[in-house]
Amino acid sequence: MRAGARSSGEASAPRRPLVLTVAGSDSGGGAGIQADLKTFQELGVYGMSVVTAVTAQNSLGVQRVENVSPGMVEAQLESVLSDIGADAVKTGMLPAAAHVEAAASSFARHRVKRLVVDPVGAASDGSPLMDGGAFDAVKRLLLPMAEVVTPNLPEACRLLGVCSDDIRTLADMERLAKRLLALGPRHVFLKGGHWSGEEAVDVFVSAERPEETKRFAGPRYPTPHTHGTGCTTASAIAALLAKGALPEEACREAKVFVAAAISEAFSLGGGTGSLWHGAFAEKRRVLR
Repeated sequence: MRAGARSSGEASAPRRPLVLTVAGSDSGGGAGIQADLKTFQELGVYGMSVVTAVTAQNSLGVQRVENVSPGMVEAQLESVLSDIGADAVKTGMLPAAAHVEAAASSFARHRVKRLVVDPVGAASDGSPLMDGGAFDAVKRLLLPMAEVVTPNLPEACRLLGVCSDDIRTLADMERLAKRLLALGPRHVFLKGGHWSGEEAVDVFVSAERPEETKRFAGPRYPTPHTHGTGCTTASAIAALLAKGALPEEACREAKVFVAAAISEAFSLGGGTGSLWHGAFAEKRRVLR
């Protein structure tokens, strides 16, 4: 019998939820594919990846980017989705419109149902990760397919052509989130990390009840080491959706997971450090 094979009488292991990330690689390990796969593992789902770009980056910023060809992105998607499948998919860095088009075509062909779209336009240091055509293509092609879209305030304003200086209150955030529903996603999770309130407040709205808004408030930790927060949030939502959580529940629990990771964030190199993705599980073990 070959190594690792089971005998006919051996019970099979339970099936794990399957989650696919379509994003760029972060050589520093704090964001992108690396953050997504760490999050998937911590939340008990089987993670898979489609690499859209390779970045040379560290705690100081992004030094170089090389895009994977759109054809190779499509080939990776076809390999995973035609054979293994996915209970949820998360998208992050899609550098050009052709990459977005390849992803959208594959998602439609394979009838992806739980799609979480993180419309990431720039890295933490401000380095562009998507050109203007890609951002417009995400708005046009992926948002109407999305179960949840997870923009931060600058990304939401860019999607809607709004000046971020005009968003001064939580009521402004709620109106912004409702406007995003008109772009087609079934649910919007508008992250409030860029808002200057004492608490970190995110806003959730659903196309099922567009008149209602939910505010998810949490502590604001005094740390500069928040590299990968957006990637981690979106991948946590995707993992929880794959496990059967409803979108509002998935967003609420993802916020708790990310807050724990920020609370244990640490310095790396000479610049911005990373979240600690293992913090949520570690805190649960202590509580037990």
